[in-house]
Amino acid sequence: VQLQASGGGLVQPGGSVRLSCGASAFTLDSYAIGWFRQAPGKEREGVSCISSSAGSTYYADSVKGRFTISRDNAKNTVYLQMNSLKPEDTAVYYCATVPVVTKCRYEYGDYWGQGTLVTVSS
Repeated sequence: VQLQASGGGLVQPGGSVRLSCGASAFTLDSYAIGWFRQAPGKEREGVSCISSSAGSTYYADSVKGRFTISRDNAKNTVYLQMNSLKPEDTAVYYCATVPVVTKCRYEYGDYWGQGTLVTVSS
């Protein structure tokens, strides 16, 4: 079982990008899903998580007010809309299933995607 993260790229500071997380042979709608990121030389950190019904969400303090997580279970896809991007947001972004929204930490990730690189630079 593997998730697929996509949508990364090079974006200027202050810009926006939307990441997508899907799975070709796996149904996401019964799972809480999280977005995580890992910058060079740093530990993987939880960015945002969403419950299976989208009724609950979590955001790391560093992204509150700038990032929005959402899901479309009909499309089997979870999104991360990233606005007002900063150079410190540069990282490989991963999606993974998590037990519950309140456990939006790397060690609780179960099924992982391969990651997509977001580079914020002028």
